[in-house]
Amino acid sequence: MSEAAAYLECLNPQQRRAVEHGVADLSGATGGPLLVIAGAGSGKTNTLAHRVAHLIVNGADPRRILLMTFSRRAAAEMTKRVERISRKAMGDKAGIMTDALTWAGTFHGIGARLLREYAEQIGLNPAFTIHDRARAASPPRERASRSIPAALMPR
Repeated sequence: MSEAAAYLECLNPQQRRAVEHGVADLSGATGGPLLVIAGAGSGKTNTLAHRVAHLIVNGADPRRILLMTFSRRAAAEMTKRVERISRKAMGDKAGIMTDALTWAGTFHGIGARLLREYAEQIGLNPAFTIHDRARAASPPRERASRSIPAALMPR
């Protein structure tokens, strides 16, 4: 095993197969899409972090990788894992990882970012506000009172 692939040693054969799937081999061949279905505690997060790191180690531009999760905590953890694994594998070339995963975050956060980025093209004000269902259902004055200090509220 090459020293560069030593970071994959902690994976079981199925995880490693998923991590290496579709990454160009010496012949230049790549695989198609991959769907991983696994139960709780099976190592999906670890596999995904290694997959993203493996793509980066093999030349993928980390700024072109979309990595989405459901919670901010999970997104931060995933980003941290990918950066740690990539730095371990890349050694001196790990400078590429500084603020590299620009498209890592939550589904909602990335969706909001895209809406703001393309707001004018789709007829939105880029300074739009997103309300949850409970807040959106409340009367406008009540919504305003929750976000504006009482001293600044019109009477």
